[in-house]
Amino acid sequence: MERAGTLIGKLKLSPGMADPETRARAAWTLAAGKKIAAHTLASALVRGTLVVEVSDIVWQKQLNTLRHFLLRNLKEALGEELVTGIDFRPMPARRKPQRAGAARRGSDGIEDPVMAMLYRESKRRA
Repeated sequence: MERAGTLIGKLKLSPGMADPETRARAAWTLAAGKKIAAHTLASALVRGTLVVEVSDIVWQKQLNTLRHFLLRNLKEALGEELVTGIDFRPMPARRKPQRAGAARRGSDGIEDPVMAMLYRESKRRA
């Protein structure tokens, strides 16, 4: 039985689906495992090196020791040696978009903060 990465490489798919970077980023979760993938994000493939964002410097140091095992797992998952190196980079956690609980209202009843400021300035000048 062949691995999915090998089969995808043999299929004639659209360039967006068979893109080496997309395949490498998708294979990262499988190669790294659930626990490591929860603290990392494969962001790009640059000249054969997979750039992986890690949550902090401690994870970076620990994953550097596992680099050879992760490369082997990536080769097995992809079916070819598409990734020749891994660059672990500590990145700060990104804040996801948040919805405001309620609109802010000024003392004059204007919801938009910019319009409220303009209204107060014009009121003060008059």
